[in-house]
Amino acid sequence: MNWKQKGALRELLRITGTVLFALLIGFIITVIVSEEPVKAFQAFLFGPLTKINRFGSWIEESITLTFVGLAICIVFKAEQFSLGVEGQLYMGALAAGLVGLFVPLPHVFHVAVAMIAAAAAGFLWGLIPGALKAYLNANELVSSLMLNTIAIKFYNLLLTNWLKPPTAGYIVSDYLMDTALLARLIPRTRVTSALYLAIAAVVAVYWLMYRTPFGYALRTTGVNIDFARYGGINTKRTIVLSMAVSGILAGLAGAEMAMGIHKKLIMNISMGMGFEGIVVSLLARNNPLAVPVAALFYGYLRAGADVMERTSDVTRELVLVIQAIIILLVTAESFLAFMRRRAARKREVSEDVV
Repeated sequence: MNWKQKGALRELLRITGTVLFALLIGFIITVIVSEEPVKAFQAFLFGPLTKINRFGSWIEESITLTFVGLAICIVFKAEQFSLGVEGQLYMGALAAGLVGLFVPLPHVFHVAVAMIAAAAAGFLWGLIPGALKAYLNANELVSSLMLNTIAIKFYNLLLTNWLKPPTAGYIVSDYLMDTALLARLIPRTRVTSALYLAIAAVVAVYWLMYRTPFGYALRTTGVNIDFARYGGINTKRTIVLSMAVSGILAGLAGAEMAMGIHKKLIMNISMGMGFEGIVVSLLARNNPLAVPVAALFYGYLRAGADVMERTSDVTRELVLVIQAIIILLVTAESFLAFMRRRAARKREVSEDVV
């Protein structure tokens, strides 16, 4: 076993230990708050496998989480902390919905055009915080969060005032044209052909990140932006493109929700799904090949929480506790690793000076 394999094994063991510890804390909390803790936790752990519709809920959530996890993975790899995936998702859903509602096309072309529109909307919305960061040194956390609010309010404005049918009892658009809907793969579920697109996205992001000049620039900028700049890399363009390319994945997540899950535009179409990508990316250690595994795990937690809430006296907020513990432990471990690397670099500088 070489050093890379040993490192990967240690990483896997650390993540597994983090997850098991978080689940243990979750069970302790269940014992405290539930009259039937074993039954409740069994529903949480095994509920998604008991019925086909529950299994479908797990897979459909995992597909969306894969897209948003890949989106976060790209910006985190460049050591940028943009949190604009939520807004990009909304803009992607809106673009795909508008094409699905008002642009009649043959089925294959309709789906493709709607997906391209969603990706373009996410890309353009991601350009804004990227340009603000690269050329004006604006804090990407602040700008991306503010742009999330703008995107959501703009989506709600169009949906409420122009897209909602007059006879609708609540705020929702008409159903998209049948030619704009994604094909269903599993009967009695909402698992669609977006599954194939998610797999293709994983491969594409890995290839982009590790087999292209842009990927090299992205990773080098993330490791040491000064070294990248001295090495001739256009770091400003890299920062802008990292957030814009991230927006493509987020836009596709929005399209999948509009064209596959809901088949129309609805209020609160995401419910914070863009931020869930942070957990997925952290669990995957920003490795695109590990993102679908992390998405399946976290999607299982979310699906299990729904089953537990419906069949026991424990609410789904238990999963928020488990999520918070995972984030804290993974972040703490990453911070300690960063401090060790920083100390090692200082020792090397001291030795060079001596």
